[in-house]
Parts: sequence; C-alpha cells; structure tokens
Amino acid sequence: MDEHRHDPAGVRGGLDPRAELSEFLRTRRARLKPRDVGLPDLGRHRRVPGLRREELAQLAGVSVAYYTRLEQGNGRNVSAEVLDAIARALRLSDAEHTHLTHLARPGRRRKPSEPRSRQTRPALRQLLEAMETVPAYVVGRRSEILAWNRMATAVFGDWGALPPQERNWARMVFLDPAQRELFVEWEQKACDMVAYLRMDAGRHPDDPALSALVGELSVKSEEFRTLWARHDVKEKSHGVKRLRHPLVGELTLLWESLRPAGEAEQSLVTYCAEAGSPSAEALRLLGSWNADAPADGPRTPAA
Repeated sequence: MDEHRHDPAGVRGGLDPRAELSEFLRTRRARLKPRDVGLPDLGRHRRVPGLRREELAQLAGVSVAYYTRLEQGNGRNVSAEVLDAIARALRLSDAEHTHLTHLARPGRRRKPSEPRSRQTRPALRQLLEAMETVPAYVVGRRSEILAWNRMATAVFGDWGALPPQERNWARMVFLDPAQRELFVEWEQKACDMVAYLRMDAGRHPDDPALSALVGELSVKSEEFRTLWARHDVKEKSHGVKRLRHPLVGELTLLWESLRPAGEAEQSLVTYCAEAGSPSAEALRLLGSWNADAPADGPRTPAA
C-alpha cells in the first residue's frame, strides 16, 4: 500500500476544524435516541439513527437553520451560551463539552512549541528517581513517553531500548503485539488512547507531528482507523489497569494522571497497588529484581 497516496483518516495535511466540528456533532447526535431525551420514538418510520437535526435544535432552543450551519462546520461567531445549550441537549461529558468548544471556537493558531513540549524538567526527572517503589513516567502531547523510572521499566518494559520515535503509547498499543498480551482489557486501553489523541487534536489541529502520527496509525491499523472515526474524546484522569506481566502474572494497579504546575502539555502518571494485595507483593518483587537496572529513562529526554 502506498501510504503517501492513501490517507483514510484525512489528516495528512493537518486536521480540518470545520470537518472535525461537523463529524463530532453528527456522531454525538446519532448516538442519542428520542426516548433518551423524552421525545416520542416513531420506530421504523425514522430515517436516520439517533435524533434528527430539528429535534436537537428544539432541545437546544436554537433554530434548525442555525444548528444545521453549525453541524456543517460553520462555528463562526457562535456564543458560549449556544454551545452550552447544545452540549446539554447532546448530553455531552465535560471532556466532550471542552472538545466542542475547541472545535467551534478555536484559539489563535500558532505553531506547536515542539522542543519545549518534548523536554522534561530536571526536577521532574529527579522526582521520578525518588519514587523507588512506584512505577511512574511523564507523558507528553501525542502520547509520547518522555521520562520514566526503574519501576516503570520493570512493569512496562525497557523503553530505553526503543528508538525515541517509538516511545509512544499510541504506536505501541496499536503496532506492538506484546501490548495486547500486557493489557488484560486491551480493547479499553485502545479506546482510551484514541480518545486522548482526539482531545489533543481538538486543541492542536495544526500540529503536523500529531497529524503524521494519526495518519500512520490509520494506515497501519484498521482498529485505530475504526476507533478514530467514532470521534470519542476523553481527558486523562485516573482509573484501574489490569496487566498480565510475564514474570509475576496478573497485576491490578490504580493509576493517576497528574498535571505538574506550569506543564500544560505533560502529565505525570503513577501506578500503585492496594496495600497488602497480591499485586503489591508482585510490585515489591519486581522492584527488588530490577534494583540494579540503569535509570536511563529520567535522565534521557526523548529526542
């Protein structure tokens, strides 16, 4: 397949905010059924999945013509109040509401600050080294893994052995077969990964590196391409991950994504196990086995 001629995601020249706005609104409207919003369901007489445009406009308190223009990608001069009303009508989550605002009312376009976004402050790297019993790493925009500690290596593998451009969660999840074995709920991990990238794309539609990553994954992974077309978005926050580790078996870990002060494009992600649990003992064993491993991750920012 000629990757330069085939662009199934339509991103090779950058993401088109008008098209993104149109598809996002259409997919959010299609997932709602009339009964979800208290409207009569005409069943087999309905020609479209989900709500009709006129039904959504009625719920939002705007004219059908106005909503139609917005769903066609024309968000020029739309007010925050109208976006709030449409978000309520569509039952959007907080992350989806934020994404809608980014698409409809994009800020001033500027070239992404590439060097700054891919460097990790020395203090953060020292913090990672000090977290001797906690797997932790710093992830940047586009899901790049920028720095990590010994425990992260013990749990997730030797990222230092990878070329810098391959230290990327999205690439590993969809292109590395080992990740399907590592994550017990791989499908959920894949959905989350695409939703995070979609959120980044709304904030940075002109980011050529992000567009290139999405284009590459769309060509190489049908699963990524299918998930990307769903237009789901999510913010990194916290949760539970179940891993199938080759040395200690299944691990159940609680994870938190923390935003360091002054670092709008980086997150510190930590993992821990419930005290006294088999997973906590497994982490302790991994830490003791990995005690002499070099801490290359925190000292070597991604190139």
